[in-house]
Amino acid sequence: MTKLLPTSTAGSLPKPSWLAEPEKLWSPWKLEGDELVAAKHDALRVTLAEQEGAGIDIVSDGEQTRQHFVTTFIEHLDGVDFNRRETVRIRDRYDASVPSVVGPVSRRKPVFVEDAKFLRAQTDCPIKWALPGPMTMIDTLHDAHYGSREKLAWEFATILNEEARELEAAGVDIVQFDEPAFNVFFEEVNDWGVACLEKAIEGLACQTAVHICYGYGIKANTDWKKTLGSEWRQYEQTFPKLQASNIDLVSLECHNSHVPMDLIELLRGKKVMVGAIDVANTAVETPEEVAATLRKALQFVDADKLYPCTNCGMTPLSRAVARGKLAALAAGAELVRRELPASMAAE
Repeated sequence: MTKLLPTSTAGSLPKPSWLAEPEKLWSPWKLEGDELVAAKHDALRVTLAEQEGAGIDIVSDGEQTRQHFVTTFIEHLDGVDFNRRETVRIRDRYDASVPSVVGPVSRRKPVFVEDAKFLRAQTDCPIKWALPGPMTMIDTLHDAHYGSREKLAWEFATILNEEARELEAAGVDIVQFDEPAFNVFFEEVNDWGVACLEKAIEGLACQTAVHICYGYGIKANTDWKKTLGSEWRQYEQTFPKLQASNIDLVSLECHNSHVPMDLIELLRGKKVMVGAIDVANTAVETPEEVAATLRKALQFVDADKLYPCTNCGMTPLSRAVARGKLAALAAGAELVRRELPASMAAE
């Protein structure tokens, strides 16, 4: 990207009501077979048009072809039994019924590559594609085979690297790994989590990103946030290791959070996707509110490395609210862009 302050979303966008139940995570598909395939492509076209119409610079599929940002990828892997389900604690926050790893995990064929090719054919904009990170994958499963979170994470990192390389070949400009687990399991992140992430990006020439937030705007996450006190300093535990890593961009939550903005300084030198849109609130931000968040961030990240973004995905929101928030993000970024020195804006 040569444009200053290029905007993007962190991940998911609301699905049309004819594809799945709106404003709901894990919503089942309303169609089957060839009709579902066509409906997913139509939804992808719609969400792409909404991003471009709002002025978003780096577009994505909005996860229109996925039921869930983690399990849809896992569904396509060997070694995981979705009929053998166990209840586990997800990110030490809430219980969920999840599939079990029952044998060696492997990827028989590409998972998202055809969808990425379809998106690439629809737009000339830079595109970003999100994959689940290794640590978040192991936290969304019951392991009945490996007996080691770290060993399973390394297996997933190898599989993710295979997928990421093929996404790059399909024309993806930024491959993003979603790692909300990085905000919970700090010792593991520093011991082997970041190393697994670097395995997942090995050999990639495109840009790479890691997205770390405080979760969707669902009750389990908002209740957890209420326990975190007046300052959320979780990023302080992992940013130094990420700053020293090979990851190009780090995506973080800022707007309407209690994250001290100066923690961004720990990433100095990296490109930072600053969350300037609150996805846990249905109120649509004003462009000035977005701009205020970005101005604060500019104290700790250089303008040529600041990428305005949303805090997290927006699947649980209505399409109208999401459209408003996308437009506010683009307009707020433009306000700040105009304030930058003319020599910088011309680069």
